[in-house]
This record gives sequence, C-alpha cells and structure tokens, in this order.
Amino acid sequence: MLGKPLDLMLELAPRTRFDVVELRSRFAAEHRALTAFPRCLYWSSHTTAGFLDRSLAARLSPERIQTYVDAFRTVFPEGAGYEHDQLDRRDDLDPAQRAVEPKNADSHLAFIACGLRPCVTHPNRPDEPVCFVDLDGVVEGRPRRRLARVIGFRSERIVGSTRIEVPVSSHPIDSVNLKDPRLGIYDAMSDFVQQAGVEKGRLRIDLDPVERHSALTVNEFETLLMRYDLAEVLHNPLRYVAEKYRHAMANPRAVPAKTLGYAKYDFVRVLNQGLDTLGLRGSMVEKLVARTLAVPAARFFRMRRSVSLLVSERPDGSHGIVEGTYQSPILVQWRQPPRPTRLIDVTLTELR
Repeated sequence: MLGKPLDLMLELAPRTRFDVVELRSRFAAEHRALTAFPRCLYWSSHTTAGFLDRSLAARLSPERIQTYVDAFRTVFPEGAGYEHDQLDRRDDLDPAQRAVEPKNADSHLAFIACGLRPCVTHPNRPDEPVCFVDLDGVVEGRPRRRLARVIGFRSERIVGSTRIEVPVSSHPIDSVNLKDPRLGIYDAMSDFVQQAGVEKGRLRIDLDPVERHSALTVNEFETLLMRYDLAEVLHNPLRYVAEKYRHAMANPRAVPAKTLGYAKYDFVRVLNQGLDTLGLRGSMVEKLVARTLAVPAARFFRMRRSVSLLVSERPDGSHGIVEGTYQSPILVQWRQPPRPTRLIDVTLTELR
C-alpha cells in the first residue's frame, strides 16, 4: 500500500532584505526524501515571502525572477511615506510590538502586486527550480526567521465544493477580509473542511467567472495598509515611486526634470528589463504596458483570481486550515459590482 503524503518543515535564514532562494538546491536532502512523490505542495507562513504561480515561475530562472520582482519593488520603494509604516497610528500594536515592528508596507504591496502566493503546487522534477521569494527578510541587519513547508504527494482528488456570497461595500475601491468574524465566511470554510475530515489537502478559493474588476490575495489585513496604502495604489500606481523623488521638488535646481518624470523613467527602465526577461519585447504585451502609466494599477498588477490555503495538522495537533500569524484571504475590488455581493467558489481537495 502506498504511504501517506510526506510533510517536511523548512527553515530559512535570508541573506538580504530581498532574497530569492531556490529550495531544491538549498534543501537537497529534504527533496531526496521526497523522490517517491510525483508532486509537491509548497507553503509559506508569511505575508511578505512566498511563491510565484508555477505558470509564470516555469518561464523564469531564479535570476530572472529577481528582475521580474524588481519591477514591482521599484513601484513600491522602501520608506516612501506609507500609512502602514506610521507605527504610532497602528492600533493593532502594543508598545512592545511597536518597538520592534518592521516598516515594511512596500514589501506587502509588492507581494500583492506581483502575484506572490503562500501556497503553490509543482511537479516534483529535479530540473525544475522552486523559488522562495522573500521581500522583507532582513530588518536592521538581522535576518528574520522564515518558515515554509513542502508536502510530497501522489495525487489530488476533489472532496467537495461550495459557493459563498461575499458582501462588498458601495465604494468602487475596497478590500474585504474574508476572516472578518462578522461575515462568518472563514467559519463557514473551516466547518466545510472539518466536516470533510481531510487530513492533508488544500482549499482553493476562486472568484466566480462572472466577477470582474476584482482579485484575491492572502496577506495581512491591517487597516492602514488595506484601506489607505492599497487604495492609493489602485487609484494611482505611481503614487509611491513618485514619493521617493519628492526631494527633487524641494530642490529643483538639483535635477533636470520633475519628480514624476523621474518616477516614470525609473519604473519603465526596470519594467523593460522584465519584458526582456519574459521575452515580450516588441510584443502586444509591451504595447499594453506602455499605456499602463495612464491607467489604474489593476491593469498591470498580477493580482490573482484564485488563492489556495493549506489544510493539514496545526501546531496544536488539530487538523484544519493552516495559516501564518498574519495571513488572511482578502478580496480586492477596483470597481463597484452591479450587486451588493461577489461570488466565490470554494473547492476542497485531498492530497494522497
């Protein structure tokens, strides 16, 4: 009889604030133990470190992944006046937390915008790299403790599915925390998993095909980050890269052009590198990107229409949805829908 899926914990020590770690080579012994399994699920417990969707990652080497993510890091420079980084305004922090909390709104926004995920699956092929992308791995010279899991499995079967209506506001640009206890959505998903009795699996959340101008992500639902910083990005994708050059306005003789011009140049320069990396130079994609400076951020950010949550054993020994300390599934919209709710389809699969 074939054995159960093999679940291994990986601990990483980042080398720099932005770090791309190829897990197969870094954890060669662990992957040798997974040789008997044709597929692997990778999971990150963090909101500023995760994985690119395999459909994109398969087209990139680890070096090219760095170039791709750099385009989004340029849009969100460190220390560009984010509300989330105003720690004295953070009601979620006590004095002890406020003293050590990193100012990392840029990392959260880049994670969301470039489509990083906490949970992905890959074929278990030695020649196919799997990269852990860390956007906030070193704080004040100290590496943060990063945890990931890899689960080797042979097959995945659908156990069941359900449809859930998510109430949304009348504001065109908004985000909804699916873990908000007032909505009861996360409780319903947890009950769905518990009733199925799945020990190892994943819970996939998809926007219904009829839904437009919306996306899903998993991140920290902190009020200033979601209600202010992310909303600003959806209004104006160059808001924060322009803020980086605000000193030019204070000393116009020091530079030959205005602040926004520099911001656009910096963004386009790095974005062009990304297009070259993806082999898209001169394509219709490049022509579309050339127009993005005049359209909302949603046109070119790679926010996804689906996310997956890990179902497995939790630290307390129980089984259910596994989540990092600050992880929440979040629905983002940038245009008001015709109805007061949006539909999501939730599918539970079992890893075997």
